[in-house]
Amino acid sequence: MVDAAIIVVTIMTSIALSAFVVFCSRNDSVESKSRFDGVSASCIVLGASVVFVSLMVYSAYAEFLYLFFFAPIILLTCLALLVAAAIRKRPRKCLSVLFTLVAFLGASWVLWTNRGTIRPSIRWLLWSHRFKAEVLAQPAPTDGELRHMEWEATGFAGVANITVYLVFDPTDSLAVAAKNHSPGKFNGLPCEVVSVRRLESQWYSVLFYTDEAWGQRNALNCE
Repeated sequence: MVDAAIIVVTIMTSIALSAFVVFCSRNDSVESKSRFDGVSASCIVLGASVVFVSLMVYSAYAEFLYLFFFAPIILLTCLALLVAAAIRKRPRKCLSVLFTLVAFLGASWVLWTNRGTIRPSIRWLLWSHRFKAEVLAQPAPTDGELRHMEWEATGFAGVANITVYLVFDPTDSLAVAAKNHSPGKFNGLPCEVVSVRRLESQWYSVLFYTDEAWGQRNALNCE
């Protein structure tokens, strides 16, 4: 239900932002025809960036939502305005829309390439107290494994399930693994994992391989 609501909000926001693009391009005054409109372009790019970051924070499917819902609507709107301005022979308007398009693609690329850092960092900043309380409420394990909770899970109808766990490591034994950013089998974890990321002292996020999970036995001997 949460992801469905986010999809609706994404579509509505993208349509609203597209409408704003069109509105900014409809000023037909003589002054506007001879002036490069960088302010509107900057607002559009800033708005798109805020939407993308918000999606990353609130939905594990942000990449899908942005790539297949939000970005196409903005791109098609900009392309349509660019063609319209070219047909009406308005070079300044063409330049403004082209700048908006390039800036949008550039900002999206920067956020996209850093999404693996942005999402966990902001989530941890906003809700770390809640996550910590949930993990620390668990009894201390007696089998040598570290206290943990499922922090994020993605997949479609039981296919290609990818799970990230939040792990409390009181001795910071995972610090080296987090620094090396390499897969491996590390103390306190039940099996080989893809990567370990340090959130703060004693707290780590651990990414398991596809269809691997803590507490079950499978290809990589998770027990």
